Amino acid sequence: MRGLFVQTERARDVGAPIRQGAPIRLDFLVQEGQVRAEAVVRHVKPGSGLGLKFTALAEEDGPRLAALMTRLHSLSGPAPTRKEGGSGISLVLAH
Repeated sequence: MRGLFVQTERARDVGAPIRQGAPIRLDFLVQEGQVRAEAVVRHVKPGSGLGLKFTALAEEDGPRLAALMTRLHSLSGPAPTRKEGGSGISLVLAH
C-alpha cells in the first residue's frame, strides 16, 4: 500500500498551514487494532481532504493496515470511500 486520501471538510490546523511535502504522523485505532505510520502530504484539496504517501509503517502495524484495507474493500456500496469511526474523517486507501 502506497498511501491514502484522508477525506475531511476541514484540515485540523495546529498552527501552520498544511502544505504539499509536509510530514504527517498517523496514529489511529480501528477494529483491527492500532495503526501507526509516517507520511508526507502529496496534495491538498481544500474542503475535501489530503492525499498522503506513506514513508514509514511500523512492522507490526502492516498486517493491521492490510486487514483494515481488506475489510473496507469488502463493504457494500458503490463509493470508494469508507468512513471509519465517528470523527467526520473518511479514508480512501491507495494500494
